[in-house]
Amino acid sequence: MRKIKQIHPAEFRPIADLITYSPMPTQSLQHLDPFLFLNHHGHQNYPKGNNGLPFGPHPHRGMETVTFILDGDISHKDSSGYESVIEAGGVQWMTAGKGLIHAEVSSERFKKEGGPLEILQLWVNLPAKHKMASPNYIGLQKDKIHSFTYPNDEKVTIQMLAGDWDGHKGAFDTLNPISISTIHMKDGGQFEKEIPADENIFFYVVRGTVNINGTEVRFRNLVEFAREEGKLNITANEDAVVILGHAKPFDEPIVAQGPFVMNSQQEIMEAYQDYQQGKFGQWVE
Repeated sequence: MRKIKQIHPAEFRPIADLITYSPMPTQSLQHLDPFLFLNHHGHQNYPKGNNGLPFGPHPHRGMETVTFILDGDISHKDSSGYESVIEAGGVQWMTAGKGLIHAEVSSERFKKEGGPLEILQLWVNLPAKHKMASPNYIGLQKDKIHSFTYPNDEKVTIQMLAGDWDGHKGAFDTLNPISISTIHMKDGGQFEKEIPADENIFFYVVRGTVNINGTEVRFRNLVEFAREEGKLNITANEDAVVILGHAKPFDEPIVAQGPFVMNSQQEIMEAYQDYQQGKFGQWVE
C-alpha cells in the first residue's frame, strides 16, 4: 500500500459570513504540484434574503480552477463572454490561461430563497507552455457528468471529471493529462486505486470519515502520500465524500501572487501590468 506521508488539517479562514476552510497552502503544505490551492466553503445554511457568495469580479492568469458544487449554486460570468448557473452536483472547469476577469456569486434565486451551501474550489497549475493559452470555461450540471458504480461495491459512486478510470472517461477535456473525480461512499463502501509512483496524489475528505490504508481520516483533512509504488485502499467508516486527483508534477518554478500563478516574478509583474492595461478583457455588468 502507498505510504501516507502526512495528514494536513484544513485551516479555518472565513470570508465575510462564508465559512471557509483551506488545507493548502498552509505552513505544513505549500502545494502538491500541479495541485496548488483548495478552499472548502461551508457546509452552512443561508437564510432567505442573503447576500450569497462574495466573489465579485477579479482576474486570473496562469492556472485553472475546478469548482465542485455540493449544495447551493454558483452564477458564473467572465470577460470572455461565458455565463452560467451551475447547481448542486455540478462542476465548473475554468482555464484562466493568458488572463480573464470572472465573478462567482450566488444566483438571484438562492439569494432570495436561501438554503444549504457547500462549494469547493481547487486551483490546478498550468505548465509554462500553456500559461498563455486562450481562456476557456465549461460548466456542467450533474446530469451531464458521467458517474459509475465501483465494480463489486454499489456503495461507491465515482463522478469522473477528468482522466480515465478503467475505461470511464472524464467529462472535461484538459490541456494536461490529469485525473480528478468526486467519490461518494455509503457507510462500509470500499474501493482500491493504484496510481503510478511518478504522479502526485490529491486526496481530500470533504464529508464523513474514511480509513485509508489502515489510517482513519476525518472530513476537512488532506492526505499527502509518498511518491512510491502502492495501492490506495479506502473504506468509508460512515457516509463520506472524497475528492481524488492525480497527475505528474511539472517540476517548474511556481511563483504565485494574488490571483496569478506564473514561473517568475517578472511574469507576475507583467500579469499585473496587462490587467491594468485592460488586456484581460472588458467587464460588462
